[in-house]
Amino acid sequence: MTIGTVTAVPLGFAVPPFTPHAISVSLPTWRDNIDYEEGEKRVVDAQVSGYPRFFIHLSIRKLARLCEQKFGARDESCMLFPSQTIADQCRSFMLHRSSLSGAPIPIRLIHFSICPEDKLKHGPCVKEDNAPLSSAPASLHIVLFPQEAFTLAKEFWQHTGMGISSRLAEHCLALLPEDSIFIPNGPQYTPRRALNKHYSAKKTPSPTDSSAPRIEDLSLDHSVYLEERYGRNVPITSAAWAKRALRRRISGVLVRDHPGDCADGPCAGGKDYAIGPSSRGVKGVSEDDVFLYSTGMGAIWSTHTLSLAIRPPKKSVCLGFTYTDTLKVLEKWGPGCHFVGDGTVDRLEKILEEEFQRDPTTPPIAAVFTEFPSNPLLRSADLPSLRALADKYDFLVVIDETVGNFMNVEVFPYADVVVSSLTKVFSGYSNVMGGSICLNPRGRYYAQLKAHMDANYEDTYFDEDAIYMERNSRDFRRRIKVIDANAETLCDFLHSKSVAGGMHAPVVKDVFYPKYIATEHYDRCRIKGNPSLGIEEGGFGGLFSVTFTSLPAARAFFDALSCHKGPSLGTNFTLACPYAVLVHYTEMDWAASFGVEETIVRVSVGMEDTTALLASFQNAIEAAEIAARDNSV
Repeated sequence: MTIGTVTAVPLGFAVPPFTPHAISVSLPTWRDNIDYEEGEKRVVDAQVSGYPRFFIHLSIRKLARLCEQKFGARDESCMLFPSQTIADQCRSFMLHRSSLSGAPIPIRLIHFSICPEDKLKHGPCVKEDNAPLSSAPASLHIVLFPQEAFTLAKEFWQHTGMGISSRLAEHCLALLPEDSIFIPNGPQYTPRRALNKHYSAKKTPSPTDSSAPRIEDLSLDHSVYLEERYGRNVPITSAAWAKRALRRRISGVLVRDHPGDCADGPCAGGKDYAIGPSSRGVKGVSEDDVFLYSTGMGAIWSTHTLSLAIRPPKKSVCLGFTYTDTLKVLEKWGPGCHFVGDGTVDRLEKILEEEFQRDPTTPPIAAVFTEFPSNPLLRSADLPSLRALADKYDFLVVIDETVGNFMNVEVFPYADVVVSSLTKVFSGYSNVMGGSICLNPRGRYYAQLKAHMDANYEDTYFDEDAIYMERNSRDFRRRIKVIDANAETLCDFLHSKSVAGGMHAPVVKDVFYPKYIATEHYDRCRIKGNPSLGIEEGGFGGLFSVTFTSLPAARAFFDALSCHKGPSLGTNFTLACPYAVLVHYTEMDWAASFGVEETIVRVSVGMEDTTALLASFQNAIEAAEIAARDNSV
């Protein structure tokens, strides 16, 4: 079935289609999203893909099942991690959280080394730099625990984003004998079932591998060729080049960064490639200040643990209504969190004054975490005022620039640490995860932050994922300009259909977009164009949200949209979701109190033809208007 210019992806299938490591999943109707949250069988059984921190990829499930068979006792489940440190942190989290309920659970850790020779069941485990990635040894760290504790383990997986990637899982499976069926530990072994989605009204188990959902019929062109050409069939040394290119791209030190320069490899990562002063707005930023992670949440969680390590044991602050897992991380690790949901610096200042009066001998808080702009309300904090408060009260400022991105906004001068989800527009292709931390060398705590990172940072970003991310990001500058222009066109249209746009009896209530929301704060950080220096003016980004005057109008609008529908953002294609339903289903009244209403539809705009996109949204508005009229009769 084709809707407009977009072929509708069946419920539960990968978005984009024919992508074995897709980041999103198709939830085409409003009802589908509700049933997904309710754990309805028709959705669970259809799902073969999902956002990787919520849905455990089928390859990871298969590998976990093999590990449970080999190492697990009866009624044990497991989680898989790329390092012992992360496995230890998962165990500590589970022990701490279970102890709070008075019932600490038994947890075991296993280190499983897998070598190419394991396929032949002989020989040493050797890593050779010139060998292809497909033959590189793999190291798994397995956390084993009772089945009933799976939901707790899944919290760690979801919040931290530090689990293994689907490409690493497939790499491990490829190194094992093709008929890998381990002898179970004990005669009473039975297959385990595991949850595969994030918290919802019903905690419905997913099917085991033996009854897994149907798999897309992946074509050779879309699957095997791409994965082999740009992934495994390159030497191991290419991964180091790719990671260096990524760090340079993020730090803004590449003098020349054009896609055509690197047609046959990550040349921007070469040691002799031209680099210069950073374009990030702060002198001295270099690739050595950038640290890569396997997910954006991994970068945020790691920044929080970094803050806990170098700052006094004080609460942090979540400034603004951020993405849900950022708040959960700040609440569940360390002393806790002050939540300033409206994002106003005035309210933050009151908290600081109260905490300082309570104890003037130590800083009132450890750090402030904020998004610029925020997801999904696109509100921008007053960063100069926030920086002034940080200097006065001595706390770290952590800014998540994922939504704004550094082609549009310059937030570095106000931050101690800038984090980003590379999964989003930096990649754009929705087939690989990644995240980054970038330290500000001009910050007052830079020396401590850098020393701690240099001493403790582990590179657990899987090599194949880094290679894909580097390749995807080569043209992100070009893509962002197209996406920004498309988004502004759509938002201008929707705004004209709202009360603020002068519409009488509209179906559109509000359009949340930096052009209309907290514009003064956003514009202060928006990059100013300078043609003589080749600097283009920053746009308003590719993300916006729209609310409606009635729920029937919102549902009709969403169902009529002819674009992909599912979780995630920053994709090269337009992607929409009913945000409150998908993210805050069990707490919608609470979310609504901060402006995230039940009728909100979040849209991540892509690179489609502008005229076709606009026509799609015009049709969706007409459907919303009809639904509103029918509902009023």
